[in-house]
Amino acid sequence: MGGTASVGSSGKPGLTEQSDSLAAMTATRVALAGSTGSIGTQTIDVVTAEPDRYELTALGASGRQPDLIAEQARRVQPKVLALDDPTHADRLARELPAVEVRAGPGALESLAEEADVVVNGVVGFAGLPVTLATLQAGRRLALANKESLIAAGPVVQRARRTPGAELVPVDSEHCALHQCLRANDVPSRVAKLVLTASGGPFRGRTRDQLASVTVEDALAHPTWSMGPKITVDSSTLMNKGLEVIEAHELFGVPAGDAGWGITFDQIEVVVHPQSIVHSMVEFSDGATIAQLSLPDMRLPISYALAYPDRSAVPFGRIDWSQLGRLDFEPPDYVAFPCLALAYDAGRAGQTAPAWLNAANEVAVAAFLDGLISWTQIADVLKATLDRYDGTIASDLGVVIDADQRARAEARALIERMYVE
Repeated sequence: MGGTASVGSSGKPGLTEQSDSLAAMTATRVALAGSTGSIGTQTIDVVTAEPDRYELTALGASGRQPDLIAEQARRVQPKVLALDDPTHADRLARELPAVEVRAGPGALESLAEEADVVVNGVVGFAGLPVTLATLQAGRRLALANKESLIAAGPVVQRARRTPGAELVPVDSEHCALHQCLRANDVPSRVAKLVLTASGGPFRGRTRDQLASVTVEDALAHPTWSMGPKITVDSSTLMNKGLEVIEAHELFGVPAGDAGWGITFDQIEVVVHPQSIVHSMVEFSDGATIAQLSLPDMRLPISYALAYPDRSAVPFGRIDWSQLGRLDFEPPDYVAFPCLALAYDAGRAGQTAPAWLNAANEVAVAAFLDGLISWTQIADVLKATLDRYDGTIASDLGVVIDADQRARAEARALIERMYVE
C-alpha cells in the first residue's frame, strides 16, 4: 500500500499524510464481508471502478444466496470465498474451482488475514466477529456495521489499540465527521458534532398519525436505498440513535489518548431531508465545517478504501446549478422516541447499548413479520431497557451473553404484550 496516516485507537484522522502517486502504488488488497448486501454490492462497484488500484482478494457472505455469490465471484475473481452458512459450500466449490471456499464458524473472520483493508458490510450484531478479527490482525477496518461497535464498544476499543489497526467509518454521517475533523487537530477546539438525519418516510407526522403505517410505508425511504432492517431503523430514527452512540465510540476517546474527547452532550441531531449535508463539525470559534455530496454510499466506501488519499471517481458529485435548497429542523422526540432511548442507552454505557441493539433487531424483525405495529417498536425497546441489569462489558463473552439475554427479553415481551 502507499503511505497512510493511521486512525489508530481513536478514529482521529492524521494530518501528516503522504501523497504517493497512483502509479507508484501497489494494488490495495480488499476483503469484503457481507458481499451480497447493499454495502457489499456497492463496494464491488467501487473496487471495479479502479481495477488497477484495488484487488478484491476475498468475498464473505452468509451463504444463503448462492447464485448471487457465484455471480460476484465470477465477476471479481477472489482468491477466497467465505460462507457463514455451509449449506451451499460444496456446490460453490464445484462451480468455482479456482476459488478457496471456507464455510462455517470462523470463516468470515478469517478474511482479515487476506487483505490490507476489510470492509465489514455484515448487517447487525453478527458483524462483531469480523470487526474484532480485523482490528486484532492489525488491519484497516472500513466499518459499515455500526452494530458491532455500538454493542461491544469497550471490547472493540481494546482491539483498536492493536499495532497497525485503524478504523475508518463507512456510515455516511461518520465518514463526513471524519473528513470534517481533518480540518483541525486540536481536540479542545471541537465544540459539537452535528449528525444529519433525512427524517425518513414519516418526517412531519405526529405519533397518532404513525399508528397505522405499514411495512411498505416504512420501507419507502425518500433518499437512500438500503436493506429492510436499516430502512426501518431510519423510519423510526433508531438508525440515527445508533449513530449517536457510534459517533461517541469513534470520537469520544479521551483527548489524552490522542482522541477527541467528545461527550454525548456535544453530539446533536438535526433533520435534513435533502440528505446533501451528511454531517457537520462546529468549532470553538463558531465556524462549522460540513461535508456535502449527493446520497451515494459509494463515496464513503471509496473514502475508507483510499484513505488518506481519495478516489479518482467522483461518486456523489453535486450539480450546483440544480441544488435549490437545504433545509434543517430539529427532530421530533415525541413522534420518534427511539432517538431518546438511544441517548439514554449510550449515556448508561457498558452493555446498555448492546441491550438496546439486540432488542431493536428483535423488534424490527417482529414488525417486518407483521407481529407488531411500527409504533410498538419503541414500546418494546423501552420495556426491554427497563429490564437492563447494568452488566459491565468486561469481555466479548459478557457482551454476547447480554445480547442473547436482551433478545430473549424482547421476544418474551412481544409474545406477552402483542401476540397472545
